[in-house]
Order: sequence, then C-alpha cells, then structure tokens
Amino acid sequence: MMVKICGITNREDALVAIDGGAAALGFNFYPASPRYVTPAQAQNIAGIVPSGVWKVGLFVNAQPEAALDMAAQTGMDILQLHGAAGEFPTGTRLWKAVRVGPDFQFAELDSPQAEAFLLDTPSETLHGGTGRTFDWKLARGAPQKVILAGGLDENNVRQAIQEAMPWGVDACSRLEALPGRKDHLKLARFLKAALS
Repeated sequence: MMVKICGITNREDALVAIDGGAAALGFNFYPASPRYVTPAQAQNIAGIVPSGVWKVGLFVNAQPEAALDMAAQTGMDILQLHGAAGEFPTGTRLWKAVRVGPDFQFAELDSPQAEAFLLDTPSETLHGGTGRTFDWKLARGAPQKVILAGGLDENNVRQAIQEAMPWGVDACSRLEALPGRKDHLKLARFLKAALS
C-alpha cells in the first residue's frame, strides 16, 4: 500500500511520517490553503527526505511552466494537480485529483498523462483537506491506479482499503493538531493501520 501524508509544513512532521513508513509526502503550493508552504520552506524540508520517499507538490489550476519551475526549484518528484491544468511535457510525473460525488464514473479518470488519480471528497471551497469521506465502494475496480483521500484516519483507513482496494491512500487534516501541524501520535497510528 502506497501511503502519502499530505500538508507537510515542517521537518518534524516529515520525519515522523518517514519513520512510520510513508512512501510519499505532500507539499501544498496553493497560497489559499492553511497548509501552504513557501518554496524556501519546501526546499528546506525536501532536503531531509530520503531518495526512496516521493515528494509530491500540490498545485491548483496549474500553469505548466510555473508548476514545473516550482517543482524543480523545490525538489519535487511528482506534481499533484487539482482543478484545471494545461498540458505538461511528456514524461512529467502527474497525479490528477478527481472529486468523487454520488454519480462518479470511471470515465472521469480520463487523463492519459496521469500515472495515478487521487480521489477526494467534493467541496465548494477547498481543494482537499476537507476531513470528509466519500463512498469508498465507488472506487473499487478502477482500471487506473487510484489513491483514496478525504477524511481518512487511523479509525477508518483499514475499512477504506477493504472497500476500495486502492493503489494508495492519502491523509491530511484528520491527522492534525491544528492546520499545518500534525499530531504525531495520530500520524503514527494512521501509518501503522494503513500499512498493517
């Protein structure tokens, strides 16, 4: 199971996630987010991340040139795209976020450039980090790699994995002591549950 911890804003949270077995860390470059990191902050944290752990940059309505420049500057391995996005060069590692409502169909996973799709709960105002779940059964049997997100914590991640059979899971807001700061006990418990 590929486990991503999103909304990393400091070295301490990154180290606890890495020690617990996270395969990927998410860095939010969307200025309106309470988990926003500046390029300098992201670069500082990325410098302590082992090469075997993916650094994922989260972008909203990304302009390819600006997003690629930011990713190169901060050492990101993968770009996670929310909202509208332009065409990226072939070979760019992309994860595309898709909002899953009651009428969700696998046809919505239609980006040939994306190596995986992050399935999240719809929100009128937020691009992720809502703390709310969706019907995980809607993701089961997807022909592409899917990453479950939205309201996951140590109490429900095993059930989510059993119902959806995803390639990966992603958690953020339910693991926090306050926005942008992880509760290290919750984080460790989530990782243990997801990887057991």
